[in-house]
Amino acid sequence: MFDVAVIEDAAAAEVSLDPVRARLLSELAEPASATMLAGRIGLPRQKVNYHLKTLEQHGLVELVEERRKGNVNERVMRATAASYVISPAALAAVQPDPSRAPDRLSARWLLAVAARLVRDVGALLTGAAKAGQRVATFAIDGEVRFASAADRAAFAEELATAVAALVSKYHDEGAEGGRDHRIIVAVHPSVKNLPA
Repeated sequence: MFDVAVIEDAAAAEVSLDPVRARLLSELAEPASATMLAGRIGLPRQKVNYHLKTLEQHGLVELVEERRKGNVNERVMRATAASYVISPAALAAVQPDPSRAPDRLSARWLLAVAARLVRDVGALLTGAAKAGQRVATFAIDGEVRFASAADRAAFAEELATAVAALVSKYHDEGAEGGRDHRIIVAVHPSVKNLPA
């Protein structure tokens, strides 16, 4: 089971957003059968089976074990990941495009850049999983409290200058066997007390 999986297919995204199926995905962090799940979520076993088959068809759950119980084969399933992110690629025709209005001070542009990040890293993870490899990434996450808007603006300018200097120092257009990497640095107000 992966910690996080990215859903790139529109049909799989639609399936995962159904409230009953989303609940089943949550319950299947630990393997369970349709009978066990039916008792937990208060639905008939047949209805749970229907939803499990749909989730399985889209690669969101997998068979862990099959065992005989009386006259029935009981299938024990689990989610393929502990959590899921839906890639903007699932909405290909309307996915955000940062090149439409590049404005480094715009929250909407930041959202489009973040969406591209999810799409790109999701595609990299999918490809790496198929190849049995890992994806080389690096991220920093933290918080800073600014005393004023002027301090925030000065911080952003210094950060941009520092990143530009690092890019200039390490970027080698002619590096044989080199590989391009995307850099995203974002600053936005912290959001507190989001619902789980």
